[in-house]
Amino acid sequence: VQLQASGGGLVQAGGSLRLSCAASGRTASNNGMAWFRQAPGKEREFVSGISWNGGITSYSNSVKGRFTISRDRVKNTIYLQMNSLKPDDTAVYYCAVARSAVASSVNNAYTSWGQGTEVTVSS
Repeated sequence: VQLQASGGGLVQAGGSLRLSCAASGRTASNNGMAWFRQAPGKEREFVSGISWNGGITSYSNSVKGRFTISRDRVKNTIYLQMNSLKPDDTAVYYCAVARSAVASSVNNAYTSWGQGTEVTVSS
């Protein structure tokens, strides 16, 4: 499956962005999916995950209460609504398809990765 992430950009602190990740080539509708991010000089980290039917979502402590993940199984797309953005949210955001029906915070639980979309939050 190929993943195309979009929606990144430059925003001021306190602002909002909505990221999208569209899957093509093979349906990912029966797989968990997730967003990860990697800031300059840092390891890639889990941001948020969603199960195959959207019934189970998870968030890292750093984004809980500010970010919301959702998915449209018909469009084979997941979204990440990011509100109250902080400079610490600056990173390249990657979407990924899980090996299973649920999402995990572990990198090696994912089989396909998108190319990333850059988010920059200015103070």
